[in-house]
Amino acid sequence: MINDKGYMKKSVCILLLVFSFLVYLQSPVLAQARRFTPRGWQLMDLKKDSIYGASVNRAYSELLVGKKSKQVIVAVIDAGVDTAHEDLRGRIWTNPREIPGNEIDDDHDGFVDDIHGWNFLGGKDGRNISSDSYEGTREYFRLRPIYGDQTDSALIDPNKRKEFAYWLKLKEAREKDSIDQALEVTYLSEAVTQSTRADTLLRRASQKDTLYPKDIMSIPDSIAGPEKQKMLAVYKEFRIKPDQSLEDIIKEEKRYLQEAKDRLAALDVDPNAERRDIVGDDPDNINDNRYGNSNIAAGTPSHGTHVAGIIAANRDNGIGIDGITNNVMIMAIRAVPNGDERDKDIALAIRYAVDHGARVINMSFGKYYSPGKKWVDEAVQYAEKNDVLLVHAAGNEGKDMDLEMDYPNPMIESTKKMATNFITVGASTGGPDSLLAAGFSNYGQKTVDLFAPGVSIYSTVPGGGYQAFSGTSMAAPVVTGIAALIMEYYPSLTARQVKYVIENSVLRPTGVKVRVPGTKTKADFSTLSRTGGIANAYNALKMASTLKGERKLKETSTIKSRLE
Repeated sequence: MINDKGYMKKSVCILLLVFSFLVYLQSPVLAQARRFTPRGWQLMDLKKDSIYGASVNRAYSELLVGKKSKQVIVAVIDAGVDTAHEDLRGRIWTNPREIPGNEIDDDHDGFVDDIHGWNFLGGKDGRNISSDSYEGTREYFRLRPIYGDQTDSALIDPNKRKEFAYWLKLKEAREKDSIDQALEVTYLSEAVTQSTRADTLLRRASQKDTLYPKDIMSIPDSIAGPEKQKMLAVYKEFRIKPDQSLEDIIKEEKRYLQEAKDRLAALDVDPNAERRDIVGDDPDNINDNRYGNSNIAAGTPSHGTHVAGIIAANRDNGIGIDGITNNVMIMAIRAVPNGDERDKDIALAIRYAVDHGARVINMSFGKYYSPGKKWVDEAVQYAEKNDVLLVHAAGNEGKDMDLEMDYPNPMIESTKKMATNFITVGASTGGPDSLLAAGFSNYGQKTVDLFAPGVSIYSTVPGGGYQAFSGTSMAAPVVTGIAALIMEYYPSLTARQVKYVIENSVLRPTGVKVRVPGTKTKADFSTLSRTGGIANAYNALKMASTLKGERKLKETSTIKSRLE
């Protein structure tokens, strides 16, 4: 999950630290990843395969044989998607009202050449944003000129005291962030030093200038045993390709060290400067809404490509992996940078997806500040009005979300009512029972609706590759895929009905005590989410078959009217 703690960035940094600190390999999260990693386990079934998968393959073999499906458009709001990946071929949405490459807004929607989606992080000149500031930083800079070093609320206008309390919270968080950023630089510097030392020793022992796993393996333990075992463990645990040298790994460490240094230095730089320069929109005006470009694969879209593969990788081509669904089109909307997504971009991305025919929207991102929540709430309501389901990742900090608000969320601030088209997903493992809740996953008996497989999920990455990622970012698209699968075979069900089906058909492990994420205590798995269960495609499709659809099937004319 990408959020204001920089999950995607920090997760990579943590992996890099492993190169120097082998002890990390003993952590509960990695223990889960090591033990339960059969490829495609999220598709498996507890009864048939003895693993807590989502029973997708069983649904296909027992419930869907010979049945016809209706194509569904799924929007992935993320960091972009590699639309050229071989396993996503034929699974990418194409705007039927736009002519590729003519630099004309053929469908008059305000987006030029939006063939497969839209990039809200780009400029008209073709430049793109890859990394952005955190929302807390942006808010800190906004309020600092007003409150500065003021600490006494008695001196503040009574009408401004709520905002002042918010400022104090931001200030405290920033001070902590400064310390964390400095520590990250320190740790990564040590990682580079230790890895470089290991590389030097191992090269000397092998008498080779460049080392690959086979070279490291041939070095006698008596010469460089600890360094040898450390590096081999890293290659094995994180499935680093055998054609990647130790020198390549160190280069990656150095790159992330430099980025960490840049982030530390950026704490005192205007967080909106790059946005103004590249995108050029007014971030405080939701009506300034026709910006960006059509490059949905800008930067390194690993996260979004991985998410798309979980949902839609071709099940019939005999290569790579199998997705959850087999008759969907992925609409790629690039709105999530490294750092924090902006509320305006997310609100407009949701509206874009709705206006162009998406029935489900996957949102594997989140943050802890949302100054533009009103805009996002209105977009959620717009999706609700137009019968579009939103699936959101719960987050990866091992926190109880009943105690700490995460954004976006289904609570509509203006009405204090919950949106009926919103599902929040935590991450589960394949088992055993005691480790069923992923150690990193956020949870909440009131705020997290259910869990889904999210540890060591093998899926597509840019350039035609495949990798295993872990996170609620991977669990959400499992649920998105199940939702789309239901809509394929039962197109008359509304988004609200599909949400009902998914939540009421979960697999509930009864009486299972698990380690509560982020703690050393144990609790019944049923207490970690609102439904107490794990999303299950087989159960959901069986339940869906018993419902009478309430949806009016007039999609084409409705989409056209929204664009006009």
